[in-house]
Amino acid sequence: MKCIFSIDVEDWFHILDLTTAPEMAQWDALPSRVERNFWKLLDVLSETNTRVTCFFLSWIADRFPHLVREAVARGHEIASHGAIHRLVYQMTPHEFFEDAVRSKKTLEDVSGQPVLGYRASGFSVTEDTPWFFGNLIAAGYRYDSSVFPAPRGHGGLRNGQIAPYRLGPAAEFVEFPMSVESVAGRSICFFGGGYLRFFPYPIVKIMTRRVLNQGRPVIFYVHPREIDPEHPRLPMGWKRRFKCYVNLSSTEDKIRKVVSEFEMVTFREFLETEATILPHNDERYAISQEL
Repeated sequence: MKCIFSIDVEDWFHILDLTTAPEMAQWDALPSRVERNFWKLLDVLSETNTRVTCFFLSWIADRFPHLVREAVARGHEIASHGAIHRLVYQMTPHEFFEDAVRSKKTLEDVSGQPVLGYRASGFSVTEDTPWFFGNLIAAGYRYDSSVFPAPRGHGGLRNGQIAPYRLGPAAEFVEFPMSVESVAGRSICFFGGGYLRFFPYPIVKIMTRRVLNQGRPVIFYVHPREIDPEHPRLPMGWKRRFKCYVNLSSTEDKIRKVVSEFEMVTFREFLETEATILPHNDERYAISQEL
């Protein structure tokens, strides 16, 4: 079993659910750091010839199309992180569908390749969004990586599924839940964002091997700002500030270790080799559509 490495391509000011975060109308006036940080991530990955999946905000792709094309040129997969970085449960079913369709079209036009995958901002699919999977299928996606199967600030979806599975009427759509591992009866993520930054690498390494030994792929994810200790800070409370900014100076080295010690594939490559053996789950979330 291999690991899957992914990048959520957004900028330092795309922090969710924060009253002090700038409005979308202000984004263009802010100093962007995504270009230099994403380019640096690509260079780090090139050191080991590692291919990853890049979940682009189409807002970023509109402004920096050369980043999408450079990722394609280096063999990486392009997937969608939505258009304007909104939490799923703060959108109506129709708003979500339009956002998913719009971002897919933009990314396909820029990259010149089909966009199969989606990841919701903040992993914000919950029990209150039963239309989520149906709308993604209707929008033309083949897989999703938005389910966080443990408690988190933006909800999470604890449906008992912690390994990838096929769902939907034709079972051709695949969900890749974020990787978690049970510790003292609690499901904990060690593999992305603030979790990857917080835990020391020896613990991340041990937990990666534990998940792989269970026959599950480990899904890693990072954001470009997480290798940039100098990026601007947004005002926030101490708890949120710790989660957003802890260990920024050590993340780049941790990424190097992860991609050096574990074999990585893209989501698309995993689908091509493993999809037919995944279990089928006919849960209600997969078939509800409200467009």
